[in-house]
Formats: sequence, structure tokens, C-alpha cells
Amino acid sequence: MTGQTIEINVVQSLSQIGEEAWDACACPESSDGRPRDPFTTYRFLKALEDSGSVGPGTGWEPRYLSANLNGQIIATAPLYVKSHSQGEYIFDHNWAHAFERAGGRYYPKLQIAVPFTPATGRRLLARPGFDVSGMSALVQGAVQLAVDNDLSSLHITFCTQEEAEAGEQMGLLRRTSQQFHWINQDYANFDAFLESLSSRKRKAIRKERRQAQGFGGEIRMLTGDDIEPEHWDAFWTFYQDTGARKWGSPYLTREFFEIAHATMRDDIALVMASRGGQDVAGALNFIGRDTLYGRYWGCTEHHPCLHFELCYYQAIDLAIRLGLDRVEAGAQGEHKLARGYLPVETHSLHWVGDRGFAEAIARYLDEERAAVNEDIEVLTSYGPFKRDRIEEQQ
Repeated sequence: MTGQTIEINVVQSLSQIGEEAWDACACPESSDGRPRDPFTTYRFLKALEDSGSVGPGTGWEPRYLSANLNGQIIATAPLYVKSHSQGEYIFDHNWAHAFERAGGRYYPKLQIAVPFTPATGRRLLARPGFDVSGMSALVQGAVQLAVDNDLSSLHITFCTQEEAEAGEQMGLLRRTSQQFHWINQDYANFDAFLESLSSRKRKAIRKERRQAQGFGGEIRMLTGDDIEPEHWDAFWTFYQDTGARKWGSPYLTREFFEIAHATMRDDIALVMASRGGQDVAGALNFIGRDTLYGRYWGCTEHHPCLHFELCYYQAIDLAIRLGLDRVEAGAQGEHKLARGYLPVETHSLHWVGDRGFAEAIARYLDEERAAVNEDIEVLTSYGPFKRDRIEEQQ
């Protein structure tokens, strides 16, 4: 592409880019099936925008990037101006405090991310054939936007390992974090998965499932047209309770779930527990091309082990039935280890404008990366699998 200029545009609404152009970059594989990552699709990000979950007053102000070559959009990125660090799950609060104690202004900052969604996926979205040039243009454009507006930093969170490696080559700071994922080893069914565990862990899971399923009601897995609008009324109650306890207030608005029902219910697996004709607990999952993403859970009644059943075991069962490669059950939670979810690396990239502060963060990230790798190794050794299976998965 020698001599050709790629132009970067910044817009405040996805409608200014359009669904066809956005998805041609975000999920070109969806022409013959599900998108690899439902969270970067036009319909998911537009649901956040149209529902008011992002935008004025939320601390997530959209500034979507597009890279244009000869009149064609070749790459896009979900970019936001952030006035806080909530809803990101890659924690930089200590960075903010340190920078501000030194007299700097950390906020606002730029964030390339899917809001409120700690799920790994492509963040620098390029059409096939434009991966290198598109990614480079987006990074350069985002950094220049930060410089031009005197913003402290740019963060690209829960990107793929390939993006992290490429971004590091471009001079960005690479950060490694950790989550717990369940990996499908071509299990024929849930019992086959259990057989891969040590005897003690296998018995413990069976006991938990008996306790959960004996709560006195019914557990249903709902997808597509099986999901009715009234299910969202119940789930909204669950989500509000969880959001109030975890974050102070829910990130998503009620309208988000209405829009998701209209545009994304085929990408959703909703697990509901009901008792006496009343829904009392639920877990929301999104279905990707090869991954099931667990996102939210809540309840109005507490029953032993029901959380584990709805969030983890039902997800494993569905992933096996759908032939998916893995289950990503969200951020944090070492309690997932005993239930077959092993620690894996997650990745992010960071640009910091102040050179001295950037150097300090780089030293911190080197130490953090070593600690995360050691933690993953130790936790994996304590996993529930038979010893030979643990060695295979390391």
C-alpha cells in the first residue's frame, strides 16, 4: 500500500458508520454462521448506545474509530472517553491515584473495549486482508487522539494475544491478567467431563448438583424464541440486586435487555430457576462461534449451590451439547477452580503519555506479569483434574 493514505475518522454514534461496514470489520465470519465474538457486533454495541447504558452521564462516551482507504472502511474500533475506571475489569485505580498524587490528571482517558464485558476478543477490528495496516492505523489514530486532546492514556482491554503481541511491537505497554475458563476436551457429555476429574472433586460436584437441583423447583435453559419478554422482567430484578451489591448501581439499563431480546435472543442462553411458578434466580450467557460467555447472575431466593449450578454447571453442559471449545465465566473467582475452570492469561495494551510515568508502569507490569504466570502455574496444579489431565492442559 505504498503511497496510499489511510484516513481515521471519529464518530459519536455507530449509525454514522453503519451496520454493514462495522460488521464487515468486526465479524466477517458471521456470513456463514455465528460471529466469533458477539460483543463487538454492531447489534450489541448499538444496544448499549441506544439503551443509554453508554453515553452522556455514564462515564463511557462513545468515540468510535474507523480507518478509511479509498472510500472503504477497512477497520473499526469501539473507543470510549472514560471519566472513571468502572466497568473495565482491568484495574488501573492505583495508576490513577499515583498519577494524580504526582500532580497529573488521569481522567479523562481513552478506552478501546466492550463496556462492562470482561471477555477476550478482537478489539482492533479489520476487514480480511487489512489486518496489519488496519490495526496499525487504529492504534496510531487513537494515540494521536489522546495527544491532540491532552489525555493521559489509552487502554485496549481484553484484546487477543495476537493483538497484544502486535501492540507491544508498536510500542504499547503489554499487561497480563488472569481469568478462569472451562476448556472442552471433546467431552461427549457432562459425565465424561466428570470422569476427567479426581474422585474427590467428582463426588463434590455431584453433591453440589444434587443440592442445587433439589431446591424445590425447576431449572430451564432458554434460547431464541423460548425467551419471552416476561423472563427479562424477572432477570432485571436479579440483575439489579447483583449490580447494587457489586457496583453500587447496575451498569446496564432496563432498555438494554429489551433491545437485546429484539436483536440478539438467538445469541443468548438464559438459565432460569423457578419455584411455585415464580422465577427466583437466573444466569445470562452469550453464545459465540466457539465460546459460551457467562455474564450475569442474580436471585431473589438463596438456595445451596444454586449459583454454581446455574452459572457453571449448566454452562458446561450447554457448551458440550453445542460443541463449543470453552466457557468464559467472567472476571475473578478462584472458587471456579474446583468446578473445572482453570486459570488462563488475559491481555491488555496501554499507552501513557507521560514518559516518566510510562516507565514506572512498564517496570510494574514486568513484575506483575511474572507474578501472574507463577499464580497460574500454582493454581493449575491445584485444579480438580486427574494428574495426567492437568499435565496435558499446562
